[in-house]
Amino acid sequence: MRAVVQRVSEASVSVAGEVVGSLDGPGLLVLLGVTHEDGPTEVAWLARKVWDVRILRDERSASDLGAPVLVVSQFTLYGDARKGRRPTWAAAAPGPVSEPLYEAFCAELERLGARVSRGVFGADMAVASVNDGPVTLVLDSP
Repeated sequence: MRAVVQRVSEASVSVAGEVVGSLDGPGLLVLLGVTHEDGPTEVAWLARKVWDVRILRDERSASDLGAPVLVVSQFTLYGDARKGRRPTWAAAAPGPVSEPLYEAFCAELERLGARVSRGVFGADMAVASVNDGPVTLVLDSP
């Protein structure tokens, strides 16, 4: 499981011009990718890491501040363009595998205490964000 985590001052996600998820203040934008080997162990580990990583101002975490988290599914995080000109998405888990894990990741963040806003899984989404810093991390589950 892979997450690109950005410290943002604002972020939103829209589908067909309608905002479906947004942050109500500074927080984290998480782009989440799922691969074939992922399961509940990876979900729990990565949710805890995102919630506790100290990348907000003054070396604070979202858990320290109760900062909101916007989670957007992003299968393209597992794109591979090392050969040729067309990326392959073979490492990304298909929707029937990845959607339940995306939902479980969001639910685990909520269980940890996060206010989670979501994109729409599988939709053509427009993601808007204003990076704060900018600070962006790539986190991979073990």
